[in-house]
Amino acid sequence: MIKVENISIRAGEFALDDISLRVPAGKYGVLMGKTGSGKTTILESILGLRSVTSGRIRLADEDVTHLNPAVRGIGYVPQDGALFSRMSVRDHLAFALHIRHVDRKTTEERVRELADMLHITPLLERTPLGLSGGERQRVALGRALSFRPRVLCLDEPLSALDTDTRVQMCELLNDVRRLTGVTTLHVTHNLDEAERLADCLFRLTDGKIETKTNP
Repeated sequence: MIKVENISIRAGEFALDDISLRVPAGKYGVLMGKTGSGKTTILESILGLRSVTSGRIRLADEDVTHLNPAVRGIGYVPQDGALFSRMSVRDHLAFALHIRHVDRKTTEERVRELADMLHITPLLERTPLGLSGGERQRVALGRALSFRPRVLCLDEPLSALDTDTRVQMCELLNDVRRLTGVTTLHVTHNLDEAERLADCLFRLTDGKIETKTNP
């Protein structure tokens, strides 16, 4: 579960007040809004990259409002993927496990599992250079999922993709949600993307959130 309760955020002269949203456990939430409306600011507060001045943030019934980002248990896919140019795809998928000192055998098994789920097994020995946009986002998604996070946050992950690739990635994200059960919050300004993915749709307009839950 992701639960944002009446938070207020300050970012220079920009401010959001009394923001609340809730994504039930295992559901896919999509946060929409115009450029500059504050979507990413809200996401950053959930991640712990931006402090809130009031309110609470709860993940899986734990209050994480003041916790360090590293211990919140969130997998994160930024807009550009943020892949390391000299690391192989295999190394990207193993990265979060290495820093958590997961043993080699378990790491190798998890890398194979992720590569199969994301259809990137033929890419494991390649570096990001020369990968397509869709392939890069699959790798970034695998890196975010590798340590089995309780929550997944995605910041406009499909915005740079062409229409056909975006449709394919939406299908993949639906498969990932079905296979992993990870609670997800996805930021976008694309309505078609939102309608394909959202169990819970949040619209941020003039600093206020409207909520629509699909049956």
